Amino acid sequence: MRGISIEERAVSLAQYIIDTGDTVRGAAKKFGVSKSTVHKDVSERLIHINYALAQEVRKILDENKAERHIRGGMATKLKYSREKTG
Repeated sequence: MRGISIEERAVSLAQYIIDTGDTVRGAAKKFGVSKSTVHKDVSERLIHINYALAQEVRKILDENKAERHIRGGMATKLKYSREKTG
């Protein structure tokens, strides 16, 4: 992500999250930046750059947050089912 401005990065991250529905962690891994950077870009900086885009990405982030406990439970279930059979 070197060579582009912070504003361009924020818009790129937001567009990626909207298009894929990916999590902050997934976007961070894809773009090679930290989770903190992704969160700050799409939660704080984007509001000043493109308010409508910020509202769209906020919806996706809220959905991901609401589903987080389900994904964690599934990961734990998978972990213990592997231990039983392995």
